[in-house]
Amino acid sequence: MIDPVLLRENPDLFKRSQEARGDSVEAVDAALAADAERRSTITAFEDLRAAQNLFGKRVAAAPGAEKKALVAEAQSLAAEVKAAGVIAGEADARFTAVVKTIANPIIDGVPVGAEENFATLRTHGEAPIFDFEPRDHLELGELLGAIDMARGAKVSGTRFYFLKGIGARLEIALMNMALDRALEAGFVPLITPTLVRPEIMDGTGFLGEHNDEVYYLPADDLYLTGTSEVALAGYHKDEILDLSEEPLRYAGWSTCYRREAGSGGKDTRGIIRVHQFNKLEMFTYVLPENAEAEHDRLVALQEGMLQSLGLSYRVIDVAAGDLGSSAARKFDIEAWVPTQNAYRELTSTSNCTTYQARRLDIRYRTESGKTTPVATLNGTLATTRWLVAMLETHQQADGSVLVPSALQPYLGGLEVLTPLPVKGTK
Repeated sequence: MIDPVLLRENPDLFKRSQEARGDSVEAVDAALAADAERRSTITAFEDLRAAQNLFGKRVAAAPGAEKKALVAEAQSLAAEVKAAGVIAGEADARFTAVVKTIANPIIDGVPVGAEENFATLRTHGEAPIFDFEPRDHLELGELLGAIDMARGAKVSGTRFYFLKGIGARLEIALMNMALDRALEAGFVPLITPTLVRPEIMDGTGFLGEHNDEVYYLPADDLYLTGTSEVALAGYHKDEILDLSEEPLRYAGWSTCYRREAGSGGKDTRGIIRVHQFNKLEMFTYVLPENAEAEHDRLVALQEGMLQSLGLSYRVIDVAAGDLGSSAARKFDIEAWVPTQNAYRELTSTSNCTTYQARRLDIRYRTESGKTTPVATLNGTLATTRWLVAMLETHQQADGSVLVPSALQPYLGGLEVLTPLPVKGTK
């Protein structure tokens, strides 16, 4: 949720942000009007309640004969206070509903426009060149006995799969490598719940425009999470954190679920866009003034992983119109996928400033003793999709795949993934 004080003091900041995102600018004026009504009704309610308290003292001090007449007046005043409280509550609910339609104001420098208007910040490595026709990740996965899409579809439907044999080992190795990197960087590992309550899902901002991407279990009133960010954000709900020495940094390992409702016909081959995958997600709680530096720190950890895996990539500053409502800025890292002749997203890292913390009531205590919302950030350190770029980048003409040296210790020293023998041959 946005800061209502900042909204009143600098509405143009929100209007510029809404315009850059392609969202409703009129929502800002509507929120200002709702805020004025809310404050007015709260003032009226508090004035009546103060009058009621004073009148109550008068009644208590009145002599018996006079007290009887005053009690009737006190009851009438109590009814007015109750009615004013209802009106104030309704006005507050209207304000909350309107203000939730306003996204987190973007940070200065975020590119304006839609998905294609991103800015490339830097690139790393050269696109691999092959002296043979490269195979895509699914063909390689089938040769290696690593990916089984057909049986995934048979068991669960489209966009499901089995990782098998070396495929399962490869993902576990990747996740363990990422976990070691996270531990070295001071992150506390968590295996998180993948079912969360509505207030947690809503608090992180996932029940707005992307609601159709989320799996919901109505019988239990629980949501399946598409990232452990959700559970990690809810971990400290309604708490006051001690950030006096260091940020709180967590690495959440979880299975993730996404409906991919708007992706009909896109990336239907292989494991690029699927309904279920595993991910190690970094999540940090920091002082607001340190959020941008922490954002760069998370990206550096991601780049270190990708460089160790020998992948070519670019880092982009995502355009405002492609940001989720919670993110004030997002950096994506996209790896080169040879058979698609294109960069494809492997990581996202978002600075959500105080937006999620306001919704989840997560605060820290300032030197003055007052409490104020913390800033939250999140970023992927490893996920199933990385196998796509790894298999295609390191493939050999015979269908084998070289294992990056940094990953070899997590596979018992295995240096090459070799195709399975064709049935009927020795």
